[in-house]
Amino acid sequence: MKFGFGMIYFKDVFGPDLVGLLARKAEELGFESLWAPEHVAFPLTWNSRCETQDGEFPEESGAPWPSPLLPLAYAAALTKRLKLGTSIIILPEHHPIRLAKDVATLDVLSRGRVILGIGGGWLKEETELLGIDFHSRGARCDESLQALRALWRDNPSTFRGKHFNFGPVVSLPKPVGGDIPVLVGGHSRAAARRAARFAQGVYPATTFESAKAYFKMLREECDKAGRNFNDLDLTVGADALLDPEMWRGGIAALPDISKRYEDLGVTRITISSAGSLGYEFDADAWTRNLEDIANRVLR
Repeated sequence: MKFGFGMIYFKDVFGPDLVGLLARKAEELGFESLWAPEHVAFPLTWNSRCETQDGEFPEESGAPWPSPLLPLAYAAALTKRLKLGTSIIILPEHHPIRLAKDVATLDVLSRGRVILGIGGGWLKEETELLGIDFHSRGARCDESLQALRALWRDNPSTFRGKHFNFGPVVSLPKPVGGDIPVLVGGHSRAAARRAARFAQGVYPATTFESAKAYFKMLREECDKAGRNFNDLDLTVGADALLDPEMWRGGIAALPDISKRYEDLGVTRITISSAGSLGYEFDADAWTRNLEDIANRVLR
């Protein structure tokens, strides 16, 4: 089992001290990866329901939500082995030509350490702020994933679709290994189908029971697509805000949480920095909590 940290920002908790401490200490202690979320902008009010048990958004919309690739680039400069992931990029809100360039650039600068977590997004009002039809997001995701692969793999690159149509174009640099691992977020049937057809794995942020049901769907979609389910990277976001029952014992519950997910075939768990380290940035306290977590799950 691999363990990573998901950067979640509360109140005014964002800056080089926070990212620097997480990146350096996580690598020093043996954590595998660091993950950055995305929201471009929040309307003051919305009617959309988040994919949580109660439909409520569990984070603070008034907190800083920086562009995910920039904190990861900062972390890349401070580390040598730590993998750098997005958790998740809201794919329909990006044009694949622009995103392919940015992600490949980060991959080159980090010497091939990028993992791209993507999803369709749940906040209709946010997507529409960018002039994008929310109801087309599934089709845009599918096309974007194919277009990204063409841009990373081919020179020149061409793609023909309903939502994206370009080429031949030259887009450099290319990723270090000629491709970048993609994990599909969400836990719907559509997400399972998308992962089976176009991705190297999945990244549902959900409860343990929902994850079990989702992996069953994913196995079915892999069979339809001719994919081997066992080849997929199964990553989960273990978050006390999403699954409070599982986290009843706090950090002390992590070994049991890890074992239960490992029995499902999960290969990576990301832990929310806010829920496990504290909702106020305190370097000493966060360092102690990181060391405590490492002693429980990495030793």
